[in-house]
Amino acid sequence: MYRYDEFDASFVNQRTEQFKDQVRRRLAGELSEDEFKPLRLMNGLYLQLHAYMLRVAIPYGTLNGRQMRKLAHIARTYDQSYGHFTTRQNIQFNWPKLEDTPKILEELAEVEMHAIQTSGNCIRNVTADHFAGAAADEIADPRPYAEILRQWSSLHPEFSFLPRKFKIAITGAPNDRAAVQVHDIGLQLARNDAGKIGFVVFVGGGLGRTPMIGRKVRDFLPEEDLLAYSEAILRVYNRYGRRDNKYKARIKILVHETGLDELKADIEAEFEKIRFGVLRLPDEEVRRIEAYFAPPPLEVGNATSAAVETRKAADAAFAQFTAHNLNPHRVPGYTSVTLSMKPIGGIPGDASDAQMDVIANLAEKYGHDEIRISHEQNVILPHVKLDDLPALFDELVAARIAEGNAGLITDIIACPGMDYCALATARSIPVAQRISERFGAAERQAEIGELKIKISGCINACGHHHVGHIGILGLEKKGEEFYQVTLGGSANENASIGEIVGRGFSSEEVVDAIEKLVDTYLGLRNGKEETFLEAYRRVGEDPFKEALYGAA
Repeated sequence: MYRYDEFDASFVNQRTEQFKDQVRRRLAGELSEDEFKPLRLMNGLYLQLHAYMLRVAIPYGTLNGRQMRKLAHIARTYDQSYGHFTTRQNIQFNWPKLEDTPKILEELAEVEMHAIQTSGNCIRNVTADHFAGAAADEIADPRPYAEILRQWSSLHPEFSFLPRKFKIAITGAPNDRAAVQVHDIGLQLARNDAGKIGFVVFVGGGLGRTPMIGRKVRDFLPEEDLLAYSEAILRVYNRYGRRDNKYKARIKILVHETGLDELKADIEAEFEKIRFGVLRLPDEEVRRIEAYFAPPPLEVGNATSAAVETRKAADAAFAQFTAHNLNPHRVPGYTSVTLSMKPIGGIPGDASDAQMDVIANLAEKYGHDEIRISHEQNVILPHVKLDDLPALFDELVAARIAEGNAGLITDIIACPGMDYCALATARSIPVAQRISERFGAAERQAEIGELKIKISGCINACGHHHVGHIGILGLEKKGEEFYQVTLGGSANENASIGEIVGRGFSSEEVVDAIEKLVDTYLGLRNGKEETFLEAYRRVGEDPFKEALYGAA
């Protein structure tokens, strides 16, 4: 993983000292809340319903045991002994005291972490495939490019006050696990006919009030042009993006209102002005950054493990875990392991300080000291030897993070909702917990198969409900919580926005409604191989609408 040099360390320490003085002035009454707000937001500090919330960046989802252990310490010392992993591969602490936040940032800086640009109208944390550097289907590791983008975008003087927040995601595989098409800029690594590395570029994706799938603007962008082209996109957006209406300020609206061809022409014209200047990436610099992400020394082993097969035959829970929580590794004899932060009846994405300490230990013991955070709110050990899986599983069971449900109906994405967020119009967490409990039986989950449920507590869509196979949006209606259901969304390489199927459901009705949808799918699918999304795309919404609302 990337290690700070003197510039990085100085940069983060300077920002920490600046914020320390800003907090001092706020506590002394020298700054009003209106004056303090833009300063705290640029350092990841929100004011939520009940307390401040600090959002800490985990760049492209990568960290090590020492950093995870520091997050556990912060949760234990300055919060209520837990943290919440988010859909931007960040971690949020929901209960810090304002006077403690400078100390938290100082402690984060000790382990090369920070909260810079995790909020505000700037370029946010760059996210990436959580199996980066390990996946068998990977063309190249996307993290060196994510790191280059991070360095370029940090406190960029031209892009610190954009019309609206701006999000970039990058995947290194044709199977998109980073949801690149629902980002302001989405990048997919590719090779051209000559074998040269470059990027497929998407622009204008995003969820929220007006969900849109990104539009392709480049079939192949050469590696050396990554920063110049990104800067061209940002310059066009900064110049023409709307600042009169925050609901129409994202680049997706600019794409929609201007038209793709005209906007693309503007981007290309700006790109031609700057492509051979200081932003052109020298090959030696790319290779220098790339060297930080060299894979650990892994001995090629057998494609299967006798220890694993023996344990699977004797232990149903272990068999379920290995069936769903492993991802193929590029090196035979290894696998990438998903640690589910979705215990049955639990809060999606939450991890206790004790669990974070355990994960840190396990990463060092079994995973070459590498950890990833996924945008699906889970934790990944990317390099685990197959023969170590039985011992690893036993330690996960003891820590209550051994749920074998990755990609299944209880692996729910959910935002904090109205339990925490000042913007929310309904609660997300209780709905996720009740759905998880309703479908918690291992046999039932296995029978249903792959099904992604995503829940947001307001139209801002932090729970990515628009791209859930089943999406749930919490709304307020006459003082009560109602939940709108969408079907057919997807965030992978065949991305789609879910369709609203009808009227919303009360909090009491919504779990029963989900069960009707699942039962309808089980009744019409073409064998167990056909997933919910495949069945929905084949038959359309009518059978599902009839199950929910009766015949037309």
